[in-house]
Amino acid sequence: MPRLSDILGLNARSSDYLSLNRKRARKRADDKLLTKKMLKKAKVPHPKLLGVLTEVAQVRAFNWSKLKDGFAIKPVRGFGGQGILLIKKQTKEKDLFLTVDGKTIGVEDLVLHSLDIIEGKFSHNNLPDKAMVEERIKIHPKFKKMAVGGAPDVRVIVFNRVPVMAMLRLPTEESNGKANLHQGAIGLGIDMATGITTHGVYKNGSVKYFPDTNIKVNGITVPSWNKILKMSVETEIVSKLNYLSVDMLIDEDQGPVVLELNDQPGLSIQLANMAGLRRRLERVEGLEVEEPEKGVKISKALFASKFANRVRFTGEERPAIGIFEKVSVKNGKKKMVEVRAKIDTGAKGTSIDQALALELGLLTPENVLWTKKVKNSLGFEERTLVALTIKLKGKVIKTRASLTERKHLRRQLLIGRRDLKEFVVDPGLVKIRR
Repeated sequence: MPRLSDILGLNARSSDYLSLNRKRARKRADDKLLTKKMLKKAKVPHPKLLGVLTEVAQVRAFNWSKLKDGFAIKPVRGFGGQGILLIKKQTKEKDLFLTVDGKTIGVEDLVLHSLDIIEGKFSHNNLPDKAMVEERIKIHPKFKKMAVGGAPDVRVIVFNRVPVMAMLRLPTEESNGKANLHQGAIGLGIDMATGITTHGVYKNGSVKYFPDTNIKVNGITVPSWNKILKMSVETEIVSKLNYLSVDMLIDEDQGPVVLELNDQPGLSIQLANMAGLRRRLERVEGLEVEEPEKGVKISKALFASKFANRVRFTGEERPAIGIFEKVSVKNGKKKMVEVRAKIDTGAKGTSIDQALALELGLLTPENVLWTKKVKNSLGFEERTLVALTIKLKGKVIKTRASLTERKHLRRQLLIGRRDLKEFVVDPGLVKIRR
């Protein structure tokens, strides 16, 4: 437990840190449209804007049926996650949509919710607002089995261009797919040096396991950790806020994207980390930090957990993988199919079982690169090479694979070292993988 003197309270937060934020910068952070405009200008990745609804006629005239993929409807000046409606996809039935918590709703429901937003139901002091429609981010594969009905986000507290504390927020059934602790989400503290979760908080109480499971909340590595820290500092710089939280989602394809800023971040992040904010803020106050990279280095040096020096750093651009991995392979119909693969640094190239390649539709004339006879110790054999697209740990690998007989083996796809340059192979990883 942190010392009481290290804890940052509401009064100290307001008088010592929130007061450092200028009114103009606060106003921009509180307006999601202004935030998006700022992020776009600074070329900071963020969810794509699909529409803005400001009056009843616009809501009624909006073509909801054109939104085939997932999307979110949000109040521009909402707070605490209120008023956010998350749509997973459009159903096969016309004008019906599936929400992230499994409910089916119609166009009229979307219209009524949008009208509630512009009438001010979810804004400060119930003042008129705008409804914002934006793309829904695809959940990173790492979190698909952990989060319920929604995308987890990472909150990073930044002060004086240094990330000082962070937590991973995971939606639950109780929070209706939203990563908001006050609505029932789980918050996991994150070690700043490694991006590995350390402690957990649920309903304002400390937890060691996910609810109703025996899975520990600690030991989870957050993907793209270095990039998340760097983006959090870049966002603070362009926002012109001295103290804020940056909330990010990790998209399956894009990686980290900035969801929103909060110029008055809550203090429950201290519970999730079992550490006080006050002490950390005092340690970076007055430092001269010119570049985001320097802020990240300072954060890692000052705020590493005790176990951090025992963790082998693999680098964000080179994810760690084990000997056996589940990958996705693009089939002949251009769809991704899950395949179990063996990672083999002893083999130069990648190979795939012939029967599996046939099943996936990879033996079409346009996909076969060449077939020729190759001499070996037993004489000549016919060897075929096919084009192959693999997705591993969020990275897309376009390669070539030779056809082999692997039907007697448990893994019918073998990935060789030629296609593993972007990864660190850790043979022991299979023992700790959940």
